[in-house]
Amino acid sequence: MNSLNSRAVLFHEIGDASVLKIENVAVPVPAKDEIRIRVQAIGLNRAEVMFRNGAYLEAPQFPSRLGYEAAGIVEAVGEGVSEFKEGDKVSTIPAFSMGQFGVYGEHAVVPVAAVARMPEGFSPQQAAAIWMQYVTAYGALIHLGNLQKDQHVLITAASSSVGIAAIQIAKSQGAIVIATSRGETKKEILIEHGADHVIQTDNQDLVAQVTKITSGKGVELVFDPIGGPIVNQLAEAAAQGGRIIEYGALDSEATPFPLFTALAKGLIIQGYTIFEISQDADKLKNAKEFLLPLFESKKLIPIIDKEFNFDDIQLAHEYMESNQQVGKIIVNL
Repeated sequence: MNSLNSRAVLFHEIGDASVLKIENVAVPVPAKDEIRIRVQAIGLNRAEVMFRNGAYLEAPQFPSRLGYEAAGIVEAVGEGVSEFKEGDKVSTIPAFSMGQFGVYGEHAVVPVAAVARMPEGFSPQQAAAIWMQYVTAYGALIHLGNLQKDQHVLITAASSSVGIAAIQIAKSQGAIVIATSRGETKKEILIEHGADHVIQTDNQDLVAQVTKITSGKGVELVFDPIGGPIVNQLAEAAAQGGRIIEYGALDSEATPFPLFTALAKGLIIQGYTIFEISQDADKLKNAKEFLLPLFESKKLIPIIDKEFNFDDIQLAHEYMESNQQVGKIIVNL
């Protein structure tokens, strides 16, 4: 099955969305402990834009594939795979090298450990819109943050797919959600998806608003993908003994360490990525056991912002970089 009859997105240099090319490749053959999926839908993530720009945890080796999340039908299984069979409906969990196993294509081969069954009743589009954001949010809020009923959690850049997932998970635990967004346009949407309070950081004082909402106590948990100078404000907004979890670097400015505030409050400030969960078999099992019942009971519902055709992959990336979306961008095959 090695004839040139599959299309995949490759890029041969770092750069803007125009470097993404759809090319003919050999249909990949799954090796031991791998499966091949006939892809029906792809979920886009900010990590893929960073990877394409040469600004990610992993550097691309050219020509490089890219992509973490896809949903579709199992088409072939490698030696040693017993969990799945041909015809199963599945989706991928970010737990692998994007350059090696990137899923932007008509076929994707991924390690079996990075595969999950589609939740009951989910479409391929919904199934391609869950694992990156919900496992990321679960790991921070539940595994590390031990978020409890009636605690306050501050979720910055909350209109992203991870932000929406974090709002839903926090509300499922009975927590009080304070979301941030730069302008007013996304306020109603964030309230609609469960945020109890929304702070518009372009025209409201973050620390003053948190102080008011929490009656001066501050928030027990902060979940932030921005970094940079805002970390000083997040430390000021945190409660005594609070925890700040940094999971991204959207701000290219240097990130200060708020030493005196951290000393005064006994803060925990930590870096975190999804791989702490997705590349640890036991932690990933716990994540699936926590999330799947919430998907199937519709307590967690992925928000799909916009769908593109595979041929328009460049447009889909440009749209992601415009920061207009609320929720997930999907590419259909």
